[in-house]
Amino acid sequence: MSKGLPKSVDHNSSSVLLESNGHGIRDMDLELMSEADRVLASNFGYRPVFKREFGYLATFSFAVSIGGVYSSIATTFIYPLEAGGSASIVWCWLISGAGCMCLALSVSELVSAYPTCGGMYYTVSRLAPKRYVPFVSWITGWLNILGQLAGVAASEWGAAALFLAAVSIGSDFSYLPTVNHTVGVMAVMVVISGLVNSLSTFWIEKMTRCYVIFHIAILVSCAIALLAMAQPKNGTPKHTAKYVFTDVNNQSGWTPASWSFMFGFLSVSWTMSGYDATAHISEEMKNPEIKAPWAISLGMLFTYLAGWLYNIVLCFVMGAVTGEKSILTSPIQQPVAQIYYNVLGKAGGIFFTVCSLIILKFGNFTAMQSLTRTIYALSRDGLLPFSGIWTRIMPLTGIPILAVWMSVLVAMGINLIGLGSYPAIAGVFNVCAIALDYSFCIPILCKIIYGRFVPGPWHLGKYSMFINVYACLWTFFVSIIFIMPTIRPVTPVNMNYAVVYLVAILIFSMIYWLIHGKKYYKGPPLENRSQSVASHDLQKR
Repeated sequence: MSKGLPKSVDHNSSSVLLESNGHGIRDMDLELMSEADRVLASNFGYRPVFKREFGYLATFSFAVSIGGVYSSIATTFIYPLEAGGSASIVWCWLISGAGCMCLALSVSELVSAYPTCGGMYYTVSRLAPKRYVPFVSWITGWLNILGQLAGVAASEWGAAALFLAAVSIGSDFSYLPTVNHTVGVMAVMVVISGLVNSLSTFWIEKMTRCYVIFHIAILVSCAIALLAMAQPKNGTPKHTAKYVFTDVNNQSGWTPASWSFMFGFLSVSWTMSGYDATAHISEEMKNPEIKAPWAISLGMLFTYLAGWLYNIVLCFVMGAVTGEKSILTSPIQQPVAQIYYNVLGKAGGIFFTVCSLIILKFGNFTAMQSLTRTIYALSRDGLLPFSGIWTRIMPLTGIPILAVWMSVLVAMGINLIGLGSYPAIAGVFNVCAIALDYSFCIPILCKIIYGRFVPGPWHLGKYSMFINVYACLWTFFVSIIFIMPTIRPVTPVNMNYAVVYLVAILIFSMIYWLIHGKKYYKGPPLENRSQSVASHDLQKR
C-alpha cells in the first residue's frame, strides 16, 4: 500500500486522481509513490491500492499457470482424439497454437502500452475514438468478465473430475464418478480457491513463484516415465511414428473427415487462452510495462511448445483408440488418466493424476486472482452492478475480499447447472474461450482501424500489423468451430449450447447498457496528458 493512501476505497475514490472523466479531482502527492504507481495515477488516472510484490519469476509462473498445459491436456485430450485421432492431436495443436501465439503477442504489445488491471477493457478506451469509448469498453468488459467467470467454473469442474478419477483408479474402478459427486467436489474446490485468494499479494506471490518449477518437473518426469514404461511386456506397446503423425481416426460422426479433423483445434484453443490474465495483476508488479508482456509471450510460447511435445508423447503410448479396451471407453471418462493407469499401473496412475489435479488447482488460484482484479477494475469505473461493494479493500490483506467471494458464489452457481444437464454446463465452458478471445480482438481491431496506438517499451515493430491481422482472422475462424456440436448425430445430450450462452451474454450486456450504462457509464478515465506523453514516460523507464 502506498504511503498516505487509505486502505479502504470505494468506486468514486478509487477511480480518478486527476481532473478527468467527470469524476472530479483528487489531490495526491505523487512524489510519495513508486514510479509504477506514479504512472498509474498520473497517466492512467487510477489510485494505486495494491502492493507491487510480483517479480519476474512469479509473473512468468503466473502466465504459465493460466495455460496449465499438463492438466489442460488431461481435461481436453478427448476432443482431438474423437475428432481425428493421433494426427488431429499432433497437427491441430501445431497449427492452432501458431494462431494462438499471434493473439498472445498482440495482447502482450497492448499490455506493455497500457499496464492496468483492467487489461483489454481499459486498453480499448485508448484505441477507439472518444465518442465510441463508453459503448466499446462496455462490450469488451462484459465479454471479458463473463468469459473469465465461465473459465473459472470450467477449471473447477475439471479439477473435481480429476480428483474423482484418482479416487476411481484407487478403488480399481469399483467406484465410478457421477455428475452429482462432481458438483459436490467442485463446490469444495471453489471454496479452496476462494480461501487462497483471500490471502495478501505477498503470500500469493510466494505460492505462485513455486508453481512453474513443480509444473515443469512433473511434465518432464511424466513424459519420461510414459516412454520408458510403455513396453510390449507390460501390455502397452508404443505406436510407430507413422501412426502418431499420420493416423486419422474419425470417431465424431461428422463427414468429411477433414471437417471433423478441425475439431482438434479446440484443445489448444482452450489451453492457450486467458492471454491478458497477467495484465490483470499488472498493478501488483514493478515495471509492469516490461514484466507483463514478457511473461505473457514467454508463458504462452512455453505452453505451445511443451504442449505439442507432450501430446506427441501421449500419442505414442495411448494404446488402442477403438475397441472394447480403448481409452475412449474408459469407465472414468478421462482418457489421459486412463493412459497413466494403463502404462504406469495403479500407483503411477494415481500419482500423475493427482499431480495433474494439483497443477490445475494452482491454475485455478491464479485464474480467480485475475478474475477478482477484473471485477475490481470494472467496478471502479462503474460498469458492474453494485460497483461500490466490489472495490472495497480488506485492510488486513490489501485485496478486494468481496470480489473474491462473489467470484466463488458465481462459479458455484454456474456449475450447479450441471445437476440438471451436463450438455448445458459444457456449453458454458465452451463459451469461455469465445468470449475471452473476442474481448482481445476488439482492442486489436481498434488498433488496426483507428491508428491511435503508441507502443510501449515491448512491441512487435514492423511485424505488428501482420501478427495483429492474423490473430483476428484466426480467432474468427476458430470461433465457428467452438459453437459447433463435436459429435453427430446431434441430440439434446451432445448439443453444444455455447452459441446460446454467447448470445445471452450479448443480450444481457445490451439490455443493461440501455437501462443503466448509456446514462451513467462514461468509460475508463482518460488522463489530461496526451497519449504520446504517457507512452513516452513509460518508454523512459
